[in-house]
Amino acid sequence: MTSVVDGFIRDQLIERRHKLEHAVAVQGSGAHLNGLLEEVDAALGRIEDGSYGICENCHESIESDRLICDPLTRYCVDHLTGPERDALQQDLDLAAQVQRGLLPPRDLEIHGWRVAYHYEPAGVVSGDYCDVVDGGTAGLYFMVGDVSGKGIAASMLMSQLHATFRTLISVGLPLQNMLQHASRVFLQSTLPAHYATLVCGRAEPNGRVEICNAGHMPPLLVCDNQVTALEASGLPVGMFLNEEFSVDELFLLPGHSIVLYSDGVSEANDLAGAEYGRERLRRLIAGQGGKCASALVSACRDDLAAFRAGMQRADDVTMLVLNRAVA
Repeated sequence: MTSVVDGFIRDQLIERRHKLEHAVAVQGSGAHLNGLLEEVDAALGRIEDGSYGICENCHESIESDRLICDPLTRYCVDHLTGPERDALQQDLDLAAQVQRGLLPPRDLEIHGWRVAYHYEPAGVVSGDYCDVVDGGTAGLYFMVGDVSGKGIAASMLMSQLHATFRTLISVGLPLQNMLQHASRVFLQSTLPAHYATLVCGRAEPNGRVEICNAGHMPPLLVCDNQVTALEASGLPVGMFLNEEFSVDELFLLPGHSIVLYSDGVSEANDLAGAEYGRERLRRLIAGQGGKCASALVSACRDDLAAFRAGMQRADDVTMLVLNRAVA
């Protein structure tokens, strides 16, 4: 492990030991509490002798996201017992169910805007972030992001972003201030190695759009058959305590769209190892004319699937289209 993760795990284990000692003092010594204390002490001992995070069966590294979620883990996934595998699968299934419940409705039409999206995890759970929130008189908020890392830990951080932005939107902060607050909260509640790229925007009924790109893939502005990439204007969320984010302003006419996507789209590979690429996506979108949001998402999804031709996904795939409705 890195020294950062090592220190984080050690702090977590020491805190758990203190809680167990308090429980023993209040409830009295018992087999279950004593057993947990022994597990915590054994884990602290493995940190001291340098064997922590190494599977006791195959001596390979244990998955880091599992260690963060359960610091007492002693075996990699390949060497779990049958009951342990079943328990892990149940946890993953529940996490996936919770994550699906956080997604917005598939097709929305509100405040003069149509929104459609495609969300496709590479595994059971995803580290991609996708949300659309009705801000009432403030307009329609839309977000697509990608949390660093994979697996359960990334999905947990994605859920944290979801809750943070939903809370900040309800407060009614300006978009720039909302990003700054969200970045601080994310930084202070995660490991330093974790951050999130993000596009966050607010669309008003009159066609005005505020948009901020925090280190994410460039959104594509679609005006008739012209497609323009909006390059990143800031660092990812959660990298520095006092980050500042710039907000750009756009005006979309009826029929114009903004396409957001994760790097699971542009960096997808075919069977020969070739990359899908941003340019292919741009050309595809340019050839779709003034299609509505759901039709544009379907066209992109189908083209990506044809390109992969059965190649297994290596990353989560997310795409969202915001389209100003034609009266």
